[in-house]
Amino acid sequence: MKTIIVSGTPGTGKTELAKALARKLSYKYIDVNKLIHDNNLSDGYDKKKECEIVDTEKLSKFLVDFINKSKQNLVIDSHLAHYLPKKYTDLCIITKCELKELKKRLEKKGYNNEKIRENLDSEIFDICLNEAIERGHTILIFDTTGKKADELLDKETISILQQI
Repeated sequence: MKTIIVSGTPGTGKTELAKALARKLSYKYIDVNKLIHDNNLSDGYDKKKECEIVDTEKLSKFLVDFINKSKQNLVIDSHLAHYLPKKYTDLCIITKCELKELKKRLEKKGYNNEKIRENLDSEIFDICLNEAIERGHTILIFDTTGKKADELLDKETISILQQI
């Protein structure tokens, strides 16, 4: 079974890309936020940051068990997906987006100014990419600026991904 993880700063197009990729490859799409909620993996809610508090080690252990029990090819979607150990993933896709567009996307999501700034900083410093590199993942980067997932996942790209 194959596992592709899709990570990146919030607002960079992870979910759209991951869902389209799962559909085009006939893989099962996994929304980590839903898994966190459904399996009580949150350690609480940070009101200031307006997000769940997640222990990445606990989440990784849960995802490893999930992958090991799964009898399907998976596309795992989360800005935390890159915390999975390399040996459980076949490919790590990192989504990126130009800052002007990312800011507009985050504003449209209703993020407050502090949360927007934090996510823009994360994109500027390539936090998800650098953490994925540190974990030794095989990485493919998609720039989603001004593009829909179907434009990024053309026949040639899907053909290459099917060989992984």
